[in-house]
Amino acid sequence: MKLPLRLLRLRFATCTAILRLNAPFVLLMALLISSGPMTRADNLGLFEGNNDVGQCSKGGSVVFDPATDSYLVSGGGANMWFTNDACHFVWKRLSGNFALRAGAGFVGTGGNAHRKACLVIRQSLAPDAPYVDVALHGSGLTSLQWRETAGGPTREIQSNVEAPARIGIERQGDVCFVTLAPTAGEPLQHSGAYARVKLTDPVYVGLAVCAHDDNALEKARFSKVELAATSAAGEPVLHCTLEVIPIHSTDRRAIYHTVDHIEAPNWSRDGRFFLFNSGGHLYRLPVAGGKPELIDTGFANHCNNDHGLSPDGRSLAISDQSRGGKSLIYIVPTSGGTPRQVTSLGPSYWHGWSPDGSTLAYCAERNGEFDVYTIPAEGGEEKRLTTAKGLDDGPEYTPDGKFIYFNSERTGTMQIWRMRPDGSQPEQVTSDDYNNWFPHPSPDGKWLVFLSYEKEVTGHPANKNVRLRLMPLAGGTIQELARFCGGQGTINVPSWSPDSQRIAYVSYELIQ
Repeated sequence: MKLPLRLLRLRFATCTAILRLNAPFVLLMALLISSGPMTRADNLGLFEGNNDVGQCSKGGSVVFDPATDSYLVSGGGANMWFTNDACHFVWKRLSGNFALRAGAGFVGTGGNAHRKACLVIRQSLAPDAPYVDVALHGSGLTSLQWRETAGGPTREIQSNVEAPARIGIERQGDVCFVTLAPTAGEPLQHSGAYARVKLTDPVYVGLAVCAHDDNALEKARFSKVELAATSAAGEPVLHCTLEVIPIHSTDRRAIYHTVDHIEAPNWSRDGRFFLFNSGGHLYRLPVAGGKPELIDTGFANHCNNDHGLSPDGRSLAISDQSRGGKSLIYIVPTSGGTPRQVTSLGPSYWHGWSPDGSTLAYCAERNGEFDVYTIPAEGGEEKRLTTAKGLDDGPEYTPDGKFIYFNSERTGTMQIWRMRPDGSQPEQVTSDDYNNWFPHPSPDGKWLVFLSYEKEVTGHPANKNVRLRLMPLAGGTIQELARFCGGQGTINVPSWSPDSQRIAYVSYELIQ
């Protein structure tokens, strides 16, 4: 309907008066919209806004190319690590489960090797906020990084794939994980990096760039960016990752990932390969990762997760239940061969070699009681070392042969103990609110690593929230190395590197 000219003039005059009265406010809003830290959503494609997070001397920016679904992000900042972050972040608020995927690469050369191009999930825009990301570094290192609590430390799981062509991060409830495509054209695959971080909806999800140098500004291009809600479908699948953790940096590294169930890695005496069990067989895996190789163990094709190398590395003690259904201990050449039976009674589960290779220590059930026993490696009569009521398990010699460490529930909860090699002078090593299992002294005799369950967990089941913990062998403060989903199969057997600097273990995660 057409308004009369008199009414149109009246409306125009009214609007003009309002604008005059509110001119400072209108001008301020115009300036904020045109030059403020937030970019309007219609310039950001999938995302809602962008801004610097934390202290950045050089302000970042973003340019979106709708023709290619790509984003050119510039970012400064000193780091995204420790207790707070500094970067430029392009974000959208989302709730529920979702996946963010993109090709990522830096523009230009010569920047800091630790500069980062990231796909990020943050609780907030605060610099110390909890977060999870997949970070592509200038050096090509690609890793899952996360902060569980506001102002808490940043943790990391490094990928075994350098400079992948495409990266992804996915959220399923409290679990976030990384997918990678090693080369162009390959599909995204699970990297073996998983983190459990409780983030409250809605979260901020998007792209970030950090220069790792507050006086610099780095650029990264994110191409064919995809952000989509996901829904769980079908039965969850168990994902297994053989990881390595340095005891001084605690920067975990995913060496090998599979949906086949694997357990209990040993580290070879020369440091060149791992051994692990899967499906009743034993496998050898190069320490850098790759394809596992089956070890011939003859008729012993029901091996469990109790196995380990002799001090000279030539022989392999295995526990197998192919004959009669009860686990017995055998010795085979490390390269494979016909098993030689050592124990005549079962069940018997191997756990340790004496330093001179002459004696095996093991856990065995006799007359309804599980205790620690030893037996000559050449076979013979077994000797019972523990007699306390309840389970005694996981015996392992110290490198000097003066003690056997083991775990025992004789005081109510499972704790670490030690005794002399003849079973005398038992003494308690740990006494805390965890159930502590599988003590492993380091080859240099300085450290003890073990696995801790929450107090309410009975036994050593699989797929529980566990902690890998470290303490000086001479006694002292216990340090937490890592938390993850694990338990049975994680570190049942000795898993130290020969130089006593790293530990191998298996983590698990159920993913739909």
